Amino acid sequence: MSETVLIVTVNSGSTSIKLGAFECAARGARPAGAPLEIAAVRHEGTHLDPAGELEGFLKQLPDRPAALAHRVVHGADRYTHAVRIDAAVRRGIGEVAVLAPLHNPLALRWIDAGTALCGVEVAQIAVFDTAFYATLPAVAAEYALPSGLGRDVGVRRYGFHGLAHEAMWRRWCELNPGLPDGGRLISLQLGGGCSITATDGGRARDTSMGFSPLEGLVMATRSGDIDAAVVPYLTERLGIAPHRLIESFNRESGLLGVGGRSNPAELLAEDSARARLAVDLYCYRIGKYIGAYLTVLGGCDGIVFGGGVGEHVPQVRARALAGLHWAGIELDPAANAAACGSDARISPAGGRVAVWTVTVAEEPIMVRETLSVLGDTAPKART
Repeated sequence: MSETVLIVTVNSGSTSIKLGAFECAARGARPAGAPLEIAAVRHEGTHLDPAGELEGFLKQLPDRPAALAHRVVHGADRYTHAVRIDAAVRRGIGEVAVLAPLHNPLALRWIDAGTALCGVEVAQIAVFDTAFYATLPAVAAEYALPSGLGRDVGVRRYGFHGLAHEAMWRRWCELNPGLPDGGRLISLQLGGGCSITATDGGRARDTSMGFSPLEGLVMATRSGDIDAAVVPYLTERLGIAPHRLIESFNRESGLLGVGGRSNPAELLAEDSARARLAVDLYCYRIGKYIGAYLTVLGGCDGIVFGGGVGEHVPQVRARALAGLHWAGIELDPAANAAACGSDARISPAGGRVAVWTVTVAEEPIMVRETLSVLGDTAPKART
């Protein structure tokens, strides 16, 4: 590998795509793990043309990339670290797409576009969101099911948004160097999808998303936690096929299903009973999970908010934490109102628990993982 390499990151979400180009020092002036971003673009929407968007982005770059790094949401048990994509890996990503129907099929479209545009000369690397949770304790990872219905057949809690939660943990460690490995942290990724993770010393102890990204918090269009018995009940009562119900739980529920809009900021501005209920459900579920994770961790040193909603909607942060004064979790109203899209402490300086908003930078982690797969000396992103 030459002294510098160019890595392109392809970060595909359920409602957006972020493309980035990073110049990386394999061995040289910049330390390993400090890639330099030289280009970036973000597109919103669910009907983008991967080949066209990727081709346009690559044409702007000064050189041919050494690799394309793809964020892949679900790797199941078979992919617990980043891997080079070949035919078998592509097939494996497709085989677990049923568990992440809003994400894995989209990732495959971008992978196929990269292959068509760059050929086999440019390595393509899959970096998995689920990898951060590969070492979840059994009490957090297992469902209470008979062995033949549980982990033996791949039914377990995998966790998602791992790159985002790792990025928040890493930034928290930088902001709090006196805490060994970041201490006890509760991180919230609030965007189109929403999740919360409890981390102790850099290890995930529990997380809200489970077998699929549908479990957990109320989200933009996803229901979050729901009793499994609802599916056969609605199937029999309304004649709706199970797969159609799951699609509805993924695409037509959550804030959209209750309030008619998927954006909490818009719901907060709307004076209607259904809008108020949607926001109340959204914030109540966040506070409920924080309370649970305080028990998991035995208290916490910090709470960080990230993602489009977490970084930009102060009212959500305030409502979600409103009932947690007993745990030493309080906000500085002025600081909270002023924090928007930046790293900022939003709790009083002398508070027992430090609360921050942080910008979530997943791409540097994707780059470090890619360099590791390519054989560079950069360290593994996850400790």
